[in-house]
Amino acid sequence: MESIIKFKVMIVLSLCLVVRLTQAKDIQYCDKKAEYGVEVKGVEISPDPVARGKTATFSITANTDKAISGGKLVIDVSYFGWHIHSETHDLCDETSCPVSIGDFVVAHSQILPGFTPPGSYSLKMKMLDGNKGELTCITFDFDIGFASSVADI
Repeated sequence: MESIIKFKVMIVLSLCLVVRLTQAKDIQYCDKKAEYGVEVKGVEISPDPVARGKTATFSITANTDKAISGGKLVIDVSYFGWHIHSETHDLCDETSCPVSIGDFVVAHSQILPGFTPPGSYSLKMKMLDGNKGELTCITFDFDIGFASSVADI
């Protein structure tokens, strides 16, 4: 009986560790002194590291103290400190609008080209409301793996 309890405890602890590892990203606010209306709780990237030529999904869990009827996501990507890519998305294409007070998730999926260089990247995301007011601004790093999608063709 005691060994069954120990086994169950080990499984629960292992699952907690796996969940923690898949969601562990060092998120920084762009302005540490700002009081953003949207608080980012975490970022999950799947797969991690991102695979070239395959779909990558970035899911950002957040909380808002005010309802959000719409807006934009402005994304800037840097590679070894060099700005290499920008894109803007309608917020309502990435989450359900209107966003109610409380917790919500912004999820974006895209395929990175097979020729994307492997390595460590930085992503900066600004969330703007319908009047272009900044709701939040975060940065975090992510990796693109060394595996090539050319072998998959």
